[in-house]
Amino acid sequence: MTDQARKELDVLIVGAGISGIGAAYHLQDQMPGKSFAIVEANSGPGGTWRLHTYPGVRSDSDLYTFGYRFKPWSGKPIAEGALILDYLNEVIDDNNLRDRIEFDTRVTALSWRAEDGRWHATIQKGQTGEVLTYAARFLWMCQGYYDPSRGYTPDWPGFDRYQGTVIHPQHWPEGFDYTGKRVLVIGSGATAATLVPNMADTAGHITMLQRSPTYFWTGANRSKLADFLAALHVPKGLAHRIVRGWILTQHKIIQRMARNNPDKIKARLLSDLRKLLPEGFDVNTHFTPSYRPWQQRLAFVPDGDLFRAVSAGKVSVVTDTIREFTADGVVTSSGQSLPADVVITATGFNLSVMGGIPFDLDGQPVDFSQTVSYRGTLFSGLPNMSYMFGYLRTSWTMRVDLLADYVLRILRHMEASDTQVVTPTVLDPDMPLSPWISEDDFNPGYIKRGLHLLPKQGDRAPWIYDTDYYNESKTLPKAPVDAPELVYTRT
Repeated sequence: MTDQARKELDVLIVGAGISGIGAAYHLQDQMPGKSFAIVEANSGPGGTWRLHTYPGVRSDSDLYTFGYRFKPWSGKPIAEGALILDYLNEVIDDNNLRDRIEFDTRVTALSWRAEDGRWHATIQKGQTGEVLTYAARFLWMCQGYYDPSRGYTPDWPGFDRYQGTVIHPQHWPEGFDYTGKRVLVIGSGATAATLVPNMADTAGHITMLQRSPTYFWTGANRSKLADFLAALHVPKGLAHRIVRGWILTQHKIIQRMARNNPDKIKARLLSDLRKLLPEGFDVNTHFTPSYRPWQQRLAFVPDGDLFRAVSAGKVSVVTDTIREFTADGVVTSSGQSLPADVVITATGFNLSVMGGIPFDLDGQPVDFSQTVSYRGTLFSGLPNMSYMFGYLRTSWTMRVDLLADYVLRILRHMEASDTQVVTPTVLDPDMPLSPWISEDDFNPGYIKRGLHLLPKQGDRAPWIYDTDYYNESKTLPKAPVDAPELVYTRT
């Protein structure tokens, strides 16, 4: 390799979405002497907020907790994708991170070599096809957890017979005109709940076909507390911390009640929906899931726009399974015919572990499903590597901030102890193992479909992925970086 073809780094960050941008900020802020680069396969930053362009794409959690702790959010609690992308670009430019990001740059392989204590990344430049090698002392995987190249679409009977337009929201065609068309949206999660009301005024009619309902909650897309603090001219930073703390307190109460008294939460959610739906609407069939609240994410519907579209007659809800597709639509298992000019498959995405990038340790392939998660960010037997995986019920970014602090404490400990390699090591070979995420705790389709690909977890800390922010926000900042399970060595 020539000097131009090989780049030496302290840290290589893979991905320039919310995880990679957050990791880069904290690395630059807390360890300014470290050399690092962010490689991003796409032509711009933002990850999911750049790739998803379907009508009305928006956050499904509030931006006061979704926003980074170092960058106050000042808009509405639920924001459209374009505004979130603007926010992320501001973080990049305010902190001079853009020159650190290499766009159109894809990692095609990652190999750890013990001889020099570095991860060797094979890099391909998208515009030129040039293949390079980057060598990094530490690898920070921030590429997300789903496959951006293909959304999940079930193999329905007769699907190939359908003659209309089929769109998966993950691949929305630019400028697609659905004016006056009969639209069938298959799915009932946050994506469907966003698409349907945003298309309702333009489409001829929309039918939301769901196999099973989702829990929704609704309210005004505003924070009364934020408005009150703004009227008092409270400084933005202080106001942001107050609002963020208040929202987290509310979420904590709701999540604990959902586990301890799910029937009460369920009754409250359904009562709120009945107020927005036509009298006599069959809420039990169409908006009452079989699982308990928060066993899957609660989808927030700002200002009740989905239910108002149903009340206005612009949207129909059908709860049934698909018997078959025909040339002009769908026939449900109960025999109902649903003609459609456009079918939108809002049926979820495919889980992707480490972006599908092949890993090896000195030539031996890595199977992540055979590793054990250490605090949900490091993995047994894998040296000098961290994976940014956020929370399932609380905003993803809350964990980005916490994990960055933890990982950087590890890097500082390595400097102080004059060691170059840290490897999580299971000391108890008889420790019982279980799936990384318990199906009883969280069971959306994409997790169940891909659970066999994910690392395992143990039956005790630190070999677990703690999905509860309210626990981890207390334990992770105090987690010892010189724990016996973290084996430090010199190269």
